[in-house]
Amino acid sequence: MTLLFWASLALVAFAYAGYPLLMALLARVRPRPVHAAAALPMIDVLLVVHNGMRELPAKLDNLLALDYPHDRLRINVACDGCTDGSDRFAAQRDPQRIRVFAFGERRGKSACLGNVVPLLDADIVLFNDVRQRIDPAAARALASVLADPTVGAASGELVLEAGDGYGKGVDAYWRYEKAIRRLESASGSLVGATGALYAARRTLIPAIPGGIVLDDMWIPLGIARAGYRTVFVPEAQAFDRTPANPADEERRKRRTLAGNFQLIHLQPALAIPGAHPLAWRLWGHKWLRLLAPWLLALALLANVALALRGGMLYPLLLALQLSGYAIAVLGRGWPRLATLLPVRLAVAFLSLNTSAMLALADYLRDPEAHLWQTTRLEDVRR
Repeated sequence: MTLLFWASLALVAFAYAGYPLLMALLARVRPRPVHAAAALPMIDVLLVVHNGMRELPAKLDNLLALDYPHDRLRINVACDGCTDGSDRFAAQRDPQRIRVFAFGERRGKSACLGNVVPLLDADIVLFNDVRQRIDPAAARALASVLADPTVGAASGELVLEAGDGYGKGVDAYWRYEKAIRRLESASGSLVGATGALYAARRTLIPAIPGGIVLDDMWIPLGIARAGYRTVFVPEAQAFDRTPANPADEERRKRRTLAGNFQLIHLQPALAIPGAHPLAWRLWGHKWLRLLAPWLLALALLANVALALRGGMLYPLLLALQLSGYAIAVLGRGWPRLATLLPVRLAVAFLSLNTSAMLALADYLRDPEAHLWQTTRLEDVRR
């Protein structure tokens, strides 16, 4: 029980503190700087939307205003079974710079990416989502980094415009996550990109099957397998709002975490150190976090057993564990408490681990829940 307790806590501590410290050490003793250069390659911006008329007009205005030569940047809108006129609006907005791919049946983002990417011919493909606003300088920043011949993909920075309470806790966690990405980039490569804004060399993008939840990991991991890096570019920014309540964030997080289980299911080699160039980093950054809720449960059970044996140490540690969970539960039930930093961090931590546990149940219950059927290129209306 003693070994189980301390081993479980040690693995959780490594996932959330040890791995970032290891990346910081590597970045210091074996740095991998990026050799950026002024470059203006052809860019195909790719945006997938489903019934996006509420946000599409502002998004297209945003993309058309990017600080990049107009004759070197083309916007491609893939309409995923749109029934609200999104395809017609996009086609009429600026026919000289916007190209529309309209799919009659909704199949999901990755199926559209898999169909459209082979039809593009620019040097760089810039991926983004309809909701986030992109800084005008983002395209230039990503292009300059991709001038480094060792870089195959470049991730922008998602800036969360935090609200109050729970939203601030999410923002604090996201700032912690971005710090890890900076260290991974400085020491080698990210294990994934920011889905709201990232770019990749078109010739290195792997085939994208329909049903992939995390294209922003699938593509960088495929590029890493080919021997290239994915780096973090904080000068390329996309802006989004934080969720207003834990339920909204947990729904999003469960889908994302289920996508991690999907990746392991589709490519078991990702979990075998040495079988993929980034396997060790995947364990430190991703896979141990999937195990964290189960390790925390084991630590709590072992702590109860050890506390019953008497002494002072283990009853004290048990009290600390229970107090931490109680603070998180109270903070979730009473949003005013979440205005306190320790409380909102505890709420965000509990939410993350609860989501990881539920995401596994989701995926085991129905592995096809996040897949969409494929279509043929002949079904695309250009």
